[in-house]
Amino acid sequence: MVVLLLILIVSLGGVAAALFLPGYADLILVAGPSTIAALLLWLRVVFRGQKPAQNWILIDGSNVMYWKGNKPQIETLREVIAYLRNHKHTPAVVFDANAGYLLVGRYQHDYAMANHLGLTEECVMVVPKGTVADTFLLTVARDFNAPIVTDDRYRDWADDYPEIEEPGRLIRGGYRNGVLWLDGIEAPVAA
Repeated sequence: MVVLLLILIVSLGGVAAALFLPGYADLILVAGPSTIAALLLWLRVVFRGQKPAQNWILIDGSNVMYWKGNKPQIETLREVIAYLRNHKHTPAVVFDANAGYLLVGRYQHDYAMANHLGLTEECVMVVPKGTVADTFLLTVARDFNAPIVTDDRYRDWADDYPEIEEPGRLIRGGYRNGVLWLDGIEAPVAA
């Protein structure tokens, strides 16, 4: 929010310069739209009144989608997301570039995958082709100090990301007798 406010102030300064200083009239072409965009974004943040999400938890989407029957299924991810939400976590999902092909037969970008999962686009990332999803996922987990729901142990990355060895950083899960379980997170209470 502070960055948006700074952009708004600088843009307003550009508008003022364009209006009042001779020879700077063309600056309005950049400063005007920048001012409007910054103002709209800043107002959106202010009036939303949202506080930063707490209890972030990342999901290794390309791993978890195989948990039920060793076949990639979007429904498996939806169940894990609902399970985490029932426990007051804010889930975010990271996918390999080929996840859309595996789930729906064609490439799916962040927005499309978010729609399939009932999440906002900000909570879903399909890494670009050729990018190693593991390093992206581990970096985001480090930046947000968030655990990762996965059965992957990331042993190849342990030297670069030693925190994955800490208890609770990698949350294993799966299905037992058709019932979802996640280590360290109790089952949802039936209503």
